[in-house]
Order: sequence, then C-alpha cells, then structure tokens
Amino acid sequence: MELRFDTACKYTKDHEWIRLEGNQGYVGISDYAQHAMGDVVFVELPEVGASFDGGDDFCVVESVKGANDVYTPLGCTVLEVNESLEDEPEKVNQEPYESWIAKVEVTNSAEADQLMDKDQYEAYCASLEEE
Repeated sequence: MELRFDTACKYTKDHEWIRLEGNQGYVGISDYAQHAMGDVVFVELPEVGASFDGGDDFCVVESVKGANDVYTPLGCTVLEVNESLEDEPEKVNQEPYESWIAKVEVTNSAEADQLMDKDQYEAYCASLEEE
C-alpha cells in the first residue's frame, strides 16, 4: 500500500491530522486511517461552536468495516464543518488531506509540540506495518 503524507500537517498516533494556519487549523483523518477503515459511508460532523480538549472524541466516521471515533489533535473550538462530506463521505477516501472534517480555532497551541511531523508520522506508520 502506497501511503500519502502531507508535509503541512501535524499528526497524532490515532491517525488524525491538523494543518495549522496561525491559531486556526483544519482537522481530518490521514491516508493511513482511511485505508484501515475501508470505504467511508458516513461522516458525523461535530457541531459548530463546540469546544474540545486535545484527544477528545470529536466526531465519528463510519465505514463498511464499522464506526470509528475521531479525536481532536489539539484543544479547539469548531469554527466550520465540511458539509460536503454529508453528501460525499467517500471524499475522505479519495482525498484525505483535502477533505478536512472541521476548521477549528486552537485553544492550546502548545499541544502542537506533542504532535508528529510528516517524517515522524511516516516512520510511525511504517512501524505499525511491521507489527
């Protein structure tokens, strides 16, 4: 399996990504995650205005294999959701780094130092494949 990674993103060990732009960012699931899930059939989007701590249960992505919780990479408040995923959830499979789930305002930017960059995440995914 040929995985794609985005150098502009920071990653979690749970396979979420965040692309930061100042104190805001876009959150989604990685190419590794969408491959593991299989065909995505539904994305339950978070509510605009909802606040989360880093690692909180953020939303649910359902695939042919089952429902998967998605966690927030950082403490944040939801500013906007990607409503196109309601009608076209398969975009998460086709374009995992373009198909963000939510635009957020980061409330604890210091948490970003705990996240992996592209190279660290790529090595982490490779280590999972070896297990």
